[in-house]
Amino acid sequence: MSTSRPTSEAVLQALRGVQDPDLRKDLVTLGMIKDLEIGADGAVSLRVVLTTPACPLKAKIEADVKAAVLSVAGVREARVKMDAEVRRAQGGASQSAPIAGVSHIIAVSSGKGGVGKSTVAVNLATALALEGARVGLMDADIYGPNVPTMMGVTERPTMQEHPEKGEVLVPPSSHGVKIMSMGFLVEGDQPVVWRGPMLHSVVNQFCHKVEWGGLDYLIVDMPPGTGDVQLSLAQLVPVSGVVMVTTPQEVSLQDVRKAFHMFAKVRVPVMGIVENMSYFRCDGCDKRHHPFGSDGGKALARKFDVELLAQLPMVPQVREGGDEGRPVVVRDPGSEVAQAFRALARSVAQKASIMGVATDPSQLIQIGRFN
Repeated sequence: MSTSRPTSEAVLQALRGVQDPDLRKDLVTLGMIKDLEIGADGAVSLRVVLTTPACPLKAKIEADVKAAVLSVAGVREARVKMDAEVRRAQGGASQSAPIAGVSHIIAVSSGKGGVGKSTVAVNLATALALEGARVGLMDADIYGPNVPTMMGVTERPTMQEHPEKGEVLVPPSSHGVKIMSMGFLVEGDQPVVWRGPMLHSVVNQFCHKVEWGGLDYLIVDMPPGTGDVQLSLAQLVPVSGVVMVTTPQEVSLQDVRKAFHMFAKVRVPVMGIVENMSYFRCDGCDKRHHPFGSDGGKALARKFDVELLAQLPMVPQVREGGDEGRPVVVRDPGSEVAQAFRALARSVAQKASIMGVATDPSQLIQIGRFN
């Protein structure tokens, strides 16, 4: 090995050979290499700033960076610090206004009630927080706001004066996630009986009159169907994408297909499909059983040319965690279903990262922008 001191130019040139597998560009071009320093002893230190703390390829990128740096003549040691900074999504409806400080708004939706959409939303939000992201969870299911119960929140939001917005709501937090829900604003079992304009008003308030602070991801638990709340959200804010939740049987798939077409009309990309209640394992034989049919979500993903993000099992821990206010990713972190939710969170973060930097239409097609 040469004893000459390496130069910054030589190190950067070597790092141009390291690509982000998702973004299809090298780390230098993407601006991910920060704080490059070269010591007199040939030690090179730098920081790699990924586009999400939930990057599923973090270990590979770190290994590739170290190998590239060590390949430079004169380098004796490579000290690599992995960091992350979520970039705001590109695009959105032309008339929509971003939520200050929020990089990505991701809706969790379904065409049909009872498919476990809220369960997916709370575990997705909590899993992203466990990965190190700054996360908020908006319960936009105005008529059936279950998120406070499922997240174990009894504290109500407070009010504070904002210099530009006037009075704003300050959301409570649970499991590292900031939460806002109509469930905080109604008493007990009182129903919400509202028409469309009032629904639009509350969605607007939850978006622009809540002090969300700096968030990497705002997960929005949508009501079932294709109604006022879905349209209001798409009109009011730039939604990065939607995760569609279904169960395998045809009656669920029918309604989800309608929801696909609705989101296409309002130009909101579908990130992929989550097939919930996909199977359960028999205690006696450990065999997978499919009470609602098999591979309906896979067929739906194939029809709309999007990814099947997860097939989630039916297990008692999911229901127990929701009733206790401890999502299964927190309650039973080593379980099969918790690991599936963690993998789902990484996949969603991965797709959001592509949206944050993609300008090539072929990249956007891959994540459903033109479905």
